[in-house]
Amino acid sequence: MYLGLDLGTSGVKALLIDGDQTVVGSANGALDVSRPHHGWSEQDPAHWIKATETAIAGLKAKFPAELSAVKGIGLSGQMHGATLIDAGGNVLRPSILWNDTRSYAEAAKLDADPRFRQITGNIVFPGFTAPKLVWVKNNEPEIFAKVAKVLLPKDYLRLWLTGEYISEMSDSAGTSWLDTGARKWSSELLAATDLGVDHMPSLVEGTDEAGVLRSELASAWGLSGKIVVAGGAGDNAASACGMGTVAEGHAFVSLGTSGVLFAANASYLPKPESAVHAFCHALPNTWHQMGVILSATDALNWYSGIAGKSASELSSELGDNLQAPTGVTFAPYLSGERTPHNDAAIRGSFIGLSHESDRKALTQAVLEGVTFAIRDNLEALKSAGTSISRVTAIGGGSRSRYWLASIATSLGVPVDIPAEGDFGAAFGAARLGLIAATGADPLEVCTQPETEETIEPVAALSGSYDEAYARYRALYPAIKPMSH
Repeated sequence: MYLGLDLGTSGVKALLIDGDQTVVGSANGALDVSRPHHGWSEQDPAHWIKATETAIAGLKAKFPAELSAVKGIGLSGQMHGATLIDAGGNVLRPSILWNDTRSYAEAAKLDADPRFRQITGNIVFPGFTAPKLVWVKNNEPEIFAKVAKVLLPKDYLRLWLTGEYISEMSDSAGTSWLDTGARKWSSELLAATDLGVDHMPSLVEGTDEAGVLRSELASAWGLSGKIVVAGGAGDNAASACGMGTVAEGHAFVSLGTSGVLFAANASYLPKPESAVHAFCHALPNTWHQMGVILSATDALNWYSGIAGKSASELSSELGDNLQAPTGVTFAPYLSGERTPHNDAAIRGSFIGLSHESDRKALTQAVLEGVTFAIRDNLEALKSAGTSISRVTAIGGGSRSRYWLASIATSLGVPVDIPAEGDFGAAFGAARLGLIAATGADPLEVCTQPETEETIEPVAALSGSYDEAYARYRALYPAIKPMSH
């Protein structure tokens, strides 16, 4: 048996698979986010441990025999979080999360230093880890002075599980301190933030052994023998391992709270000016490119709260057949935007409203706005040298066939819907645990799921979608002066 632990923003998911990669069961532990000031987003790392214990207890109650047979554990986690540890292994302050924007000024200053884009292959975004440490240095100097280690969220879980300070390439690529092409920490970039390599955990590949479960935890969970903990992955790379998006030409689109267009690469293809993320993948000698939009299902959920109808009810009102865009355009920049604009201050809008713009028209515009933001990501990936011939859809929004037809038509590629199953980050983490424990070939383990259905582009609407996308593209420069 193999265990995947996925530390998300809203909870920890624990998932068990057997040696044939059949999902045995899963359990969850809930988490809350603290927002003490505008733009702040924090969590107490002690709550991550409590949520993990809750999830493990759930598995132990339902599947005690299967849990007791676990030989490998893989970790996945929310990326970019700054978890600060002192020399005694104690947490110095709440972890500053990926969606915290307080360090926007520090990020801009680091990004103006050309070494960061040159070495990391990425823009320094406010959500990344390095600018958060500069913020702490500037605003909480007494805490910064005590920092002995900087850990990403899942790697704090690893510290609790194993006692080891270890990270891996895919998550570390989101810190703004990794030499992404060479797959090692950059002492030059760390020095630029008054830190050194000794402040960082050691690095392994996601498929490597990265510690062994502490005996007291193994005993408490009913496990015996050596339990290997894998390097693991950041949440998007872990999802890619779960989806089998690990080889050149494979891609997925994720419609979760945020939206992601993810493409696996056999080589390192940075183009930071496009705001595309060029990160290490969880498998050795592989990289990936990723476009990120900050509000995907979040945009529909926001509109749902205003309309007084659930997101699924709103989507179902559109029917099954894709409609031509109505002329109402929605910019889904409710909390800023990452790819391609790198603009934390931009805000969303509707334009083109008329007396005929009813609830259905606005729902359609919201779905199209997210679709066009994903097309922005596709165009950015193309400019960085990545071609995509089809994508697999995952995430809560992928339950809407209408939305998937909109994405297929706008992107001009088929959208595959995987057969029923759990192929997310926790499953990908469990796969990495299996590889680390058994030495199996990663490409033989990280296969793609069966396709249940393929949504083809609606050729008759491609022209009207192109016109609507052109209107959407014109909207950002028009509203930018009003948001800044």
